[in-house]
Amino acid sequence: MKVERKDLEKGQIELTIELESEEIKDLMNKAAENISKEVKIEGFRPGKVPFEVLKQKVGETVIMEEAVKISINKSIYKILEENVKDKELVGQPEVDITKLAPGNPIEYKVKVYTLPEVVVGKYKDFGLKKEEVKSVEDEMGKTIENLREMRAKEKISDKEIKDGDKTIASVNLSIDNVPVEDGQNPEVTVLIGKEYFVEGFDKNLIGLKKGDEKEFSLPYPENHWRKNLAGKMVDFKIKIKEVYEREIPEADDELAKAFQFNSLDHLKENLEKTLRTQKEKEIDQKLEVEMLDKIIDGFKFSDIPDVLIKNESSIMLKEVEQSIVSQGANFNDYLKSINKTQQELILDLYPGAVKRVKSALALKEIAKLENISIEEKDIDKEIESLGKRYEGNNQVTENLKNPHYRAYLGDMMLNQKLLKFLKEVNTKNENSSDKQES
Repeated sequence: MKVERKDLEKGQIELTIELESEEIKDLMNKAAENISKEVKIEGFRPGKVPFEVLKQKVGETVIMEEAVKISINKSIYKILEENVKDKELVGQPEVDITKLAPGNPIEYKVKVYTLPEVVVGKYKDFGLKKEEVKSVEDEMGKTIENLREMRAKEKISDKEIKDGDKTIASVNLSIDNVPVEDGQNPEVTVLIGKEYFVEGFDKNLIGLKKGDEKEFSLPYPENHWRKNLAGKMVDFKIKIKEVYEREIPEADDELAKAFQFNSLDHLKENLEKTLRTQKEKEIDQKLEVEMLDKIIDGFKFSDIPDVLIKNESSIMLKEVEQSIVSQGANFNDYLKSINKTQQELILDLYPGAVKRVKSALALKEIAKLENISIEEKDIDKEIESLGKRYEGNNQVTENLKNPHYRAYLGDMMLNQKLLKFLKEVNTKNENSSDKQES
């Protein structure tokens, strides 16, 4: 077996493997044996068909293809280990058979991707200041208002629409007498006093009754999220289908009890705790982003393989989709609303994917320098904890036994440990006098 290595751009390495005649002969015999177990030939038992008879039946090329597969499965990782000792590989090897003809040497190429080289920069003592959580009174007020809205009592009304009412209406949008794509809605629920479509829409419904129709136009702002409407005058054609008067309950103990709290004070206490925790998490994430941006700005990276960035873009796309679905929306409808295809959204995510890959590479180097790791017993403890938390959920229980999930969990725990360390050494602390630069 002859192996030639060629280093390509963006961390790619290509190995050309040529099989020698004696090796090909042994592989061909093994390939013929494998194929003869699957191909039925009258007069011969499975696996016992003579080579020449099998060649007549299936063709020599088919046997050669099986021989290459055997060679690849048997030796590819040993070849990589012996010929790419100086690099750390990522992803799966790509194999391409380049020469396969009877009477000639067999040749195939293996392309692999390697982690880029990282030159470590400063990662300590940035002196970042973490914001403190201020009052959450405004958020509490909005949340309680939403809870009141959820418990509103409604009754059908034949009166004119007034502020605070709910109406069901058909809404049709057009621009210069041309219907707007996805702008024809037979039943839209509108709460008068809340913003819908565009500012001023709900105010145009005040004074109408069931069965009334109205046409009016409103300008859409230049920065509106629906790009096909942004900055344009849009014509509305409305028909009122139903009107409801709404009675909003007071913010009192009865409202709190409807949501399984003992009293309004108990509800507010829990709301404050939840909102404060949420704010703290947002502040922590903001600090984390600022810190990682500063770290990767000071590090230097050789060419990053496209496969790493594509994989990260795909992960980010799934995160966006999960976020949309968790809010009760349809991902395809979301794509239509932003006037983008899935591929165009992936391109938008590309810069963020590059940043996330660089962050991961930087953290990997910092872990080595600081000797930060996760012990197997820590992973065992976390798996045991998750097992107790999700006891009875068979799918989760099976995932916890999966070695791939174990590796993922270990990586996640290591990142959490690293980020905790980095926040400690990069956040201003007047009591700390033993900081040292890297």
